[in-house]
Amino acid sequence: MNDSLKHILEYNQAFVEEKKYEPFLTSKFPDKKYVILTCMDTRLIELLPASMNIKNGDVKIIKSAGGIVNTPFGGLMRSIIIALYELGASEVFVIGHYDCGMGSVNPKAVKQKFVERGIKQDTIDIIEYSGVNLEHWLQGFDDVKESVRSSVNLIRNHPLIPDVPVHGLVIDPSTGKLDVVVEG
Repeated sequence: MNDSLKHILEYNQAFVEEKKYEPFLTSKFPDKKYVILTCMDTRLIELLPASMNIKNGDVKIIKSAGGIVNTPFGGLMRSIIIALYELGASEVFVIGHYDCGMGSVNPKAVKQKFVERGIKQDTIDIIEYSGVNLEHWLQGFDDVKESVRSSVNLIRNHPLIPDVPVHGLVIDPSTGKLDVVVEG
């Protein structure tokens, strides 16, 4: 067994046996009725909820690279729609952050890393021939505030999104300070 997995499972067994989960018990419905789309950045795991006075059970949090919604019928929009229609959320927050890695992604360099890690150029060519522009798909953004605005607009104008507030913010990953970009 992989050492990482082994250590996680050993810790988990003790966690369950010692009932350390009890402080986290809650329902699947968000108490504050928010759904938050944010970045997967490691600095935000505890900082973002703390900076917004959010605890376990308060919100639905969706994380992805850059917190970017770039397609109206992908998994991120499906998650937002389910949170609104099935899980009791009534407001959406799109929260980007300064110093985001997606602001400096070089799609050509990522494609080269595919090859270096053993993906055959033929595979990449087939994907692109099938209609996927990998460089566009991997592209980040130049301006985090503009990226947040774009995601907010895509959510607001989605044909299946009811009239709900959609807010756009940017957080400082060092201090937790939130800047409003779009007030829903």
